[in-house]
Amino acid sequence: MHFFSIQRLLGLMLMVFSASLLPPVAVSWIYQDGEMRVFLIGAAAVFLLGLVGWAPVNRCREELRLRDGFLVVVMFWVVLGLVGALPLALASEPHLTLTDAVFESLSGLTTTGATVITGLDDLPASILFYRQQLQWMGGMGIIVLAVAIMPMLGVGGMQLYRAETPGPLKDTKLTPRITETAKALWYIYLGLTIACAISYWLAGMSVFDAIGHSFSTIAIGGFSTHDMSIGYFQSSTIELIAVVFMLLAGMNFALHFLAWRSFSLRPYFQDSEVKAYLGVLTVVTAITVYYLYYTDTFIFFSDALHAGLFQAVSIGTTTGFTTADYFIWPGFLPVLLLFASFIGGGCAGSTGGGMKVIRFVLLIKQGRREIMRLVHPNAQIPVKVGKKTMPDRVIQAVWGFFAAYVFSFIIIMLIVMATGLDQVTAFSAVAACMNNLGPGLGGVGANYADVNDTAKWALGFAMLLGRLEVFTLLILFSRSFWRR
Repeated sequence: MHFFSIQRLLGLMLMVFSASLLPPVAVSWIYQDGEMRVFLIGAAAVFLLGLVGWAPVNRCREELRLRDGFLVVVMFWVVLGLVGALPLALASEPHLTLTDAVFESLSGLTTTGATVITGLDDLPASILFYRQQLQWMGGMGIIVLAVAIMPMLGVGGMQLYRAETPGPLKDTKLTPRITETAKALWYIYLGLTIACAISYWLAGMSVFDAIGHSFSTIAIGGFSTHDMSIGYFQSSTIELIAVVFMLLAGMNFALHFLAWRSFSLRPYFQDSEVKAYLGVLTVVTAITVYYLYYTDTFIFFSDALHAGLFQAVSIGTTTGFTTADYFIWPGFLPVLLLFASFIGGGCAGSTGGGMKVIRFVLLIKQGRREIMRLVHPNAQIPVKVGKKTMPDRVIQAVWGFFAAYVFSFIIIMLIVMATGLDQVTAFSAVAACMNNLGPGLGGVGANYADVNDTAKWALGFAMLLGRLEVFTLLILFSRSFWRR
């Protein structure tokens, strides 16, 4: 393990991250909200912390190994979650405890969207912008951004890319050079963000709201600058724009790159995961709309279609925007939508949470193969995604991920319940945090302000677990990882 190189890299990354605290300074100056000092102090503190870590080992130039990459990824997300909480803890409004500030910071960076803050409409503009910016930065992954600038820092990036990128097909590169791959991902990410912001602005949002909501839409984060979320704007046009960009952000960004490079929509139509992703969301939307109309929750079918479509896509893609209190809808709908976030959360290589659609596709195909083997024990039945046969190693990894996911979910849920939360609140809170969704059911339907501190730390761990795809974090608890 190259600890000095890891320390050097973390120091460099913290110094780079300190620059991200400067845009809120500009926002504070423009809106004169009195919080400029908070972000200046935060930027200086984070930069000095990075400098202290980097200076003693700045001559270490050892190439990182895959094992080092896992440690860097986890340490950086943890450290960034802690230092990212600094402005929130120092701000006079909202006045957050250390636990609440760290929870809010982790929720933003992991694009979970669970919040402990109420009264968003009255908060300083710079604080609101900072929350949205945290989600945008976490959307594609700080580490992938760092990979794009690794040559300037003198550190190889492939190990970090493999450790950070979600999904079972993460070794596929868009371009021959990993740095160019990271840049390609960020160009697509930035382009979608700009297109989303312009669309929101043309639909009637202010420039501030359009930029803020484009950040959280493309990041599939769900933070808003208003307590009523997207429902604040009372605009069907804005909601339709959000639906379109949430769907796009939930797709594999590699497909966006291929479609852009070939000037063709063929990559989308040929991708089995996208078909399953859209299929799941279509079925969930249809059930939601029908049940809302059937139970007279909405008198007019157009209203049921309007509310059902938005909530189904938002919850299903793990974005977490709301236009209605879905957690009080009748019957099984709230639970259905919550379960949809497990399956339809997003494609591999997207900014979505959940287990990723490709894993469920492979699980279903493997289950079908095992049923066929009962009838034909000696048959050689391949598992294919599209026309490509999946190696058994990938299938085994998917089953291993599923087992680790379920086991981790159960343990965290029991811990949260032991702190005093009821079963519905505990189950939905863990599901919403591990799936990086945000809004849950019961006591966490609106926000997480009333959750006790112990449960918040457990849920913060669940956010990291979900964002880092379980194995990236759990591997650090393995003895074999630390053996030479």
